[in-house]
Amino acid sequence: MDSTETATLDLPLPARNFAWTRKMLLLVLAASIVIPLACLCIYGYYDHQRRFADAQELTERLTRVANEHALKVIDLNQQLETRIVDLLGDSDDASIRSREEGLHRTLDDMSGTLAQIAAISVFGEKGALLANSRWYPAPAVTISERDDFEAARAIAPVTYFSLPLRGKVARSDVFTTTMGRIGRNGQFLGVVSIAVKRGYFTDFYRELAAGDRAVVIGLYRRDGNILARFPASEDGTQPATNTPFTNAFRNNELYGTIRMRSSVDHVERLLAFRRVGDYPLYVATGYATSAVEVRWRDNLVLVASIALLPCIGVWLLIAFSIRRLDAEQAAWERWQAEVATRLSIEASSRQLRRMGALGNLVANVAHDFNNLLMVVGSNMELARRKHFNGVESEVLAVERATAGAESLARRLMSVARKQPLRQEMIDPADWLRSVLGLVKKSVHPSVTVTLELSPDLWKVMADPVELELALVNIAVNASDAMPRGGRVVIRCQNARVRSAEIDIPDGEYVLISITDNGEGMAEQVRRRAFEPLFTTKQRGAGTGLGLAQVLAACEQAGGTARITSVPDAGTTVRLYLARHHGPVPATPDVHMPSEIAPPPLVPARGDPEAPLRGTSVLLVEDNADVAAGVTAVREVFGCAVHHEVSADAAFALLGEGYAFDLVLSDVQMPGSMNGIDLAEQITKRLPSQKLVLMTGYADELERAKHLGVPILAKPFDMDDLLDLIAPGVPH
Repeated sequence: MDSTETATLDLPLPARNFAWTRKMLLLVLAASIVIPLACLCIYGYYDHQRRFADAQELTERLTRVANEHALKVIDLNQQLETRIVDLLGDSDDASIRSREEGLHRTLDDMSGTLAQIAAISVFGEKGALLANSRWYPAPAVTISERDDFEAARAIAPVTYFSLPLRGKVARSDVFTTTMGRIGRNGQFLGVVSIAVKRGYFTDFYRELAAGDRAVVIGLYRRDGNILARFPASEDGTQPATNTPFTNAFRNNELYGTIRMRSSVDHVERLLAFRRVGDYPLYVATGYATSAVEVRWRDNLVLVASIALLPCIGVWLLIAFSIRRLDAEQAAWERWQAEVATRLSIEASSRQLRRMGALGNLVANVAHDFNNLLMVVGSNMELARRKHFNGVESEVLAVERATAGAESLARRLMSVARKQPLRQEMIDPADWLRSVLGLVKKSVHPSVTVTLELSPDLWKVMADPVELELALVNIAVNASDAMPRGGRVVIRCQNARVRSAEIDIPDGEYVLISITDNGEGMAEQVRRRAFEPLFTTKQRGAGTGLGLAQVLAACEQAGGTARITSVPDAGTTVRLYLARHHGPVPATPDVHMPSEIAPPPLVPARGDPEAPLRGTSVLLVEDNADVAAGVTAVREVFGCAVHHEVSADAAFALLGEGYAFDLVLSDVQMPGSMNGIDLAEQITKRLPSQKLVLMTGYADELERAKHLGVPILAKPFDMDDLLDLIAPGVPH
């Protein structure tokens, strides 16, 4: 488990189920819509039924009232007609004319107090008007051709109810109740007719309707013809004779209710009807269903509007809650991301601190190791200069071991970022061609290595020795992953990188890809591949510094390295080297031994006499053993060496006026000044003084770039120092 995972487990992030909360809010929202809607539908259904039931009840109640009223009027007319018929007896037309004045007064008295009666008339056998309640003498009027006269003569003495008509005498809108007179011998003697005002009924019906325009009340004959109706039909159309309404009349139904569309005004109504006593008359009340629907709908809209207000409040509250939840989720996710980032940063910081501590430890160990190697190397140089004295093979064996130790120390310093670099402008195509042979020699003979180069490759600024070592390390790892042989392909191309596409900074890079078809890596191995000292090889078979050095070399060249791998399919290591723009920067002359191919260890060449006899050297070195070895070698060269253990002491010595042909100083030393500080003071105060620095660290070499001071990387070959002191002198 890596550090981030450990930190995450140490401080687990609290969980919040936003999806569940959002689902509950949406359920509440759905419930706040469905439940009120269902309640509204239920209420609307029952209100609809109730309103139609109320309308039906209203029509029945009004029908009963209108029936009682009509029955009262018709009964009174029936009584009046019977009295008049009895009064006239068997009088013929001549007898009635002779009594016209008295009959007029009598008829006038009978109708005077009755508002529904327009006139009472007595007609003779031929239909001539004999007496009238309103006119005396009666005008010469005959009704012999009217239907009511013919019908009354046909059914006498049964009362006949006429259709609405305009009175010939009163000129009023009336219908008549007509009763025929029959003599003792069965002879038809004439009719008694009472003209009933239709307005009397319509006024009463208007009062019953109480201004409700949906109500229709009417008085109908049995055949369906209208005697009186409120409101009156505009076109006077009579109802059809084959409607449920007229069929109920013809069937002599006493009362009933039906729902039908009127043949008068074509409006659908709820109808309640009742027969008026034993007369061939019916009273009916209708209520327009459209009015019921409109009122029901208006009421439903009102109720829905009232109910909608709290629902809108609930919906707004839920919408606000969802919006707040979204904001909270976004904030929560940002917080989680920040916490995760913080944990990752803390884990990375801990890892970096550990790696920094490890790097410092490695660097210090390597530095001390380099000093020890410097001692060994110096004494080996002395042995060579003294012609070995019979131990040549042993000394050469020690030198070969020293070369291997120097290689290991160099790797340690490179991983710890302490290795002094020699940055050079590199043409990737030429460089790869030059190191291809070395790469082929570093892999197993069963592994083939091919090189593919894109045209016009950009230049890079890097340490070629570090890149060689990186390439060899990758090739060796690829060879180990292909024990039965395989193929390694090295490709080089220009690459413009955008950080949105991959996890490296934007920029222009030269991309070197090394691909093999070996065993590949598991994901957990791939994630740790660049960690220093991490290795999957058997104990003692690897140092775990190879890929760590690869990453360090790329980063020191301004780039990075990435690995992609598929188990059992192969691995690709990509080296991103930053493109160099502009001229080659000035760099200090750093001399270091070759890492990849150390020179053959042979006895020293040249004149056995001291080549630098008389040369004075100020050696500034805090390690006594290193100082002793270097002093001994310099003395063999014929130099007079003065040793100081600190830069402060050396600077004080120079300040006292002592002069030396060469100042050879270590960089890292105790005291207030190090080797770089000493070099700065010497170049400032004694610009003609010859100066060489030696170091195993690269921390302050940037300062040395501005001084132009030669630098020797420990452990160094004494011949390199001789070349710096006296170029061209044989050795």
